[in-house]
Amino acid sequence: MNLVDNALGIHERAIAVRNRRVELISQNIANADTPNYKARDLDFKKLIAGVEGMKVMATDKRHYEIAHLENTPDGLKFRVPFNSATDGNTVEMSVEQAQYAKATADYQATLMFLENRISGIRKALRGE
Repeated sequence: MNLVDNALGIHERAIAVRNRRVELISQNIANADTPNYKARDLDFKKLIAGVEGMKVMATDKRHYEIAHLENTPDGLKFRVPFNSATDGNTVEMSVEQAQYAKATADYQATLMFLENRISGIRKALRGE
């Protein structure tokens, strides 16, 4: 099993984290009209940092962290809204839709990396 883990690298863990993020953003969108619902997101950097040899860092000094109210050990964060709602809901549809589009694009990219890795392993096993 260690051979497979080494062959897939960080992408196996990344796909699980990206999948969870898409689920959370979907839940945010579904609860856009629920009073007192707090929009949630994942801290990808924190969750992926546990993978051996992986260090995630900003590539530009202008990059900023996800705004949050509370940081939990499982990487879950709550978004701070740009405009507060009177019912206590922190979901902003335009933000969530943009985040959903980005999250699904990231998910697809990770799937492509995994597909390429698996394709390479198949070729190597066949001796091509």
